[in-house]
Amino acid sequence: METALRWKETRTLIPTPILHQTSLWSSVKSRLGWLPYAFDVVWEEIKGDILVLMHRVHQEACIAYVPQGPEATPKEEFKGIFLESLSHRLAGHLPDDCIFIRYDLPWETPYAHDYSRYDSQGRWMGCPEPSFMELRMNIGTRNWNMRKAITDIQPPDTVIIDLTVTEGEILERMKPKTRYNIRLAKRKGVAIIESGVEQLYAWYRLYIQTADRARFNRHRYDHFEALFEADREKHDSTSIHLLLAMVDGEALAGNIISISNGRATYLYGASSDTKRNHMAPYALQWETMRFARQKGCIEYDLYGISPLDDASHPLYGLYRFKTGFGGRVVHKQGCWDFPLRHEEYSMYRANENIKGIFHR
Repeated sequence: METALRWKETRTLIPTPILHQTSLWSSVKSRLGWLPYAFDVVWEEIKGDILVLMHRVHQEACIAYVPQGPEATPKEEFKGIFLESLSHRLAGHLPDDCIFIRYDLPWETPYAHDYSRYDSQGRWMGCPEPSFMELRMNIGTRNWNMRKAITDIQPPDTVIIDLTVTEGEILERMKPKTRYNIRLAKRKGVAIIESGVEQLYAWYRLYIQTADRARFNRHRYDHFEALFEADREKHDSTSIHLLLAMVDGEALAGNIISISNGRATYLYGASSDTKRNHMAPYALQWETMRFARQKGCIEYDLYGISPLDDASHPLYGLYRFKTGFGGRVVHKQGCWDFPLRHEEYSMYRANENIKGIFHR
């Protein structure tokens, strides 16, 4: 069955827990130079909509990016067939010089439920080689054109905290060291406040310290400005919030989170180089969970860890910190490409490979 696709206004996107498929995210990316498209999608039992972002890489070429979409998940054996059909339909709505469509899939990887992918201690060993994953994804497709991307844009591995239980149960599920650090922060006078855009630059100074300390590529300030500018438009059930951990009037840490249709998502965090023994990030995450519960959220996505319990991975520090809060580890399928102009795609892919991969 072919996919039915109908163009729609981005402001009419269906409310969803996935921030990156909301009208708010469309507004954010539009401010940052991307061109958003929205479509209603029908394919067999799949009925929903999708946000697609077009970005011009140079005057004569562009790419299409589907951030954390499509949301609706077909049966495992039909995933590649669905994506192929959807891609053919999308191609007719995209510029002729579009090199490829990239899907940053929110779907959980099937290899997380494959017992052969776990070692004798029950630790997940990760996904198999890309060539094997491509073989599985393309079974049943007409052209065998789905490619595992060199890099994942959004982190495919995360920790989800269940907020439907009591606060006592949430604390009980945490590791003892995490609970201890939360109490320690309170004893040291760490207080959590909800702030607004007026404190965004103060938070950004902490973010620069964090990026330099952790050696990751940081966003420019206008990226975060766009978040809060879009938030002022009041997009359905989606909102952006800034929470700061304060001691004696000094900000030691800060979280930027989204709340969308019952899910809170930890988007960006920052912490000071000073007074690290105050354990402000621990208190901040705990109070963020309490804040999200008060806003009616049923889950908190801590958004981004290393895929494995592996101290050599550059994101292992996030794995150790976030899993301490006792949530469920989720492994998604990451980015998949559907090339439209194969020669240009090969060149683009080679360039990505040279630049290196942040999320593995």
